[in-house]
Amino acid sequence: MDTNKSIQALQAYATGLAAQSLSHKIQGKIFAAQGLSKLGEKYAEHAAEEMGWVDKFIDRIIDLGGTPQVEAGPEMPVFGDPVEFLKMDLAISEKEVPVLMQLTTTLSDDFKTYDILRGYALDEEEDMYWSAQQLELIEKIGLQNWLVQQL
Repeated sequence: MDTNKSIQALQAYATGLAAQSLSHKIQGKIFAAQGLSKLGEKYAEHAAEEMGWVDKFIDRIIDLGGTPQVEAGPEMPVFGDPVEFLKMDLAISEKEVPVLMQLTTTLSDDFKTYDILRGYALDEEEDMYWSAQQLELIEKIGLQNWLVQQL
C-alpha cells in the first residue's frame, strides 16, 4: 500500500469537493431566492452531503498519518439560470466521474481508502444521472413546467 498516494488522492478530492460544496450551497441560496425552493433545498442538502465526504477524506488522511492541508479550491462560477448551472454541473460530472472511478481502482490495495472513494464515486455517479435526468425532463415538459415543479 502506498500511503502517500492515498493521502495525495484524498487531499486533492477534499480540496476540490470543499469548493464544490460551497458552490452548491451558494447556488442553492440563489435558486431559493428566485422562489425555486425545491431546487434550493436540493443543492443545500447536496452541499451538506459533500461536506460529509470531505470529513471522511480528512479523517482517513489523519488515520494514514498525514496532515490535512487547507488549500484554496478551484474558482467556481455562479449561475442565476438553473438550466445553465445543471449543464455545467453535468459536464463536470461527466468528465470527473470516470477519472474518480479509475483512481479508485488504483487504490484497491488500501481497502479503507478504496471503500471511501468507491462510495463517493457511486454518489457522484448518482448525482450525474440526476442532472442528466433534469435536463431531459426540461426537454420533454418544457422549461416553464419544470420550473413550476421546483417552486
